[in-house]
Amino acid sequence: MKKILIITFVFKFFFGNTINAQDFHLSMYDMAPLFLNPAMTGLVDGKMRLHMHYRNQWNAIAYKPFSTGLVSFDLPKGKWGFGGQISNMRAGFGNYNVFQALGSASYAVPLDKGKFHNLSFGLQAGFTQKRMEYQLFSFDNQWSTIDGGSFDKNKDNQENFTRQAQFQEVVNFGALYYYAKQQSRINPFFGISAFNLTQPKETFYGSNNRLPMRFYAHTGVRINVSELFYFTPKLLLYNQVNIIQQTIALDAGYYFKGEKFYALASFIIRPNDAGIGSVGFRKDNYIAKISYDFNYSGLRNTSKTRGAFEIGITYLGKKSKNQEIRNCPRL
Repeated sequence: MKKILIITFVFKFFFGNTINAQDFHLSMYDMAPLFLNPAMTGLVDGKMRLHMHYRNQWNAIAYKPFSTGLVSFDLPKGKWGFGGQISNMRAGFGNYNVFQALGSASYAVPLDKGKFHNLSFGLQAGFTQKRMEYQLFSFDNQWSTIDGGSFDKNKDNQENFTRQAQFQEVVNFGALYYYAKQQSRINPFFGISAFNLTQPKETFYGSNNRLPMRFYAHTGVRINVSELFYFTPKLLLYNQVNIIQQTIALDAGYYFKGEKFYALASFIIRPNDAGIGSVGFRKDNYIAKISYDFNYSGLRNTSKTRGAFEIGITYLGKKSKNQEIRNCPRL
């Protein structure tokens, strides 16, 4: 019976007209900069940046847990930044799958002669393919009481699906202010981004349903306590239609001189949803972090507080000696 309830929940989460759904998200959201804000394209202290990200969620309750994979690449070219991102999300018993490919560009404008205060604008464009296998679902009108009760998939489910896959255009925009003086005690930043600007048609029924826009506002300040230690309080606000979410986080890093690497740690809270802990390191051109979501929402009795596992790895290409790049210090 638990599997039946889970299947029903997953189906209604994505297709029901009485339950509100939202675009997928990450706990270590700013580790994947092109996912967070197109204006962060090319803001990297190096010749290039390659990032890989994976998230696995609801292993405790789902027959097929939700998984997200993401790969992005970007590089700076003077005041410009160019890059791209490929992501794939797979969810639930019906193999609901979202594949997305984006190209991304940004343009940074220094606001002072020292080029410490900077404003960056970014634009993304591409496509999304969404597909599912609705034949795998069972519906309440297919329930039969024969032999103790079971679903009879030979019975008409009375659903009018017109397709199993669809393509949508994607257009996103972002803006970011950041203070990039490395010797400063504090380095503030503030960004906004808007996704699904064209509100493309999204339906498996042939209706006129539109994908609503999604908005992010993210801010924080890196506080350099000493040459070896820093911490960064930060805030993310998320809005899509009537869904409002916030993420409060505290990042910290400590540099070990002998081993020449940064030890990284974060504590993140999504109120009424989850507490997230992450650890990682930065050494040479590599950054790696791992996190786990401890669920304390209304689903915690079923999930046993188990939420999501997430890992991110970034490679930064070495910059040439004569290349001057102003980067947001928190990256």
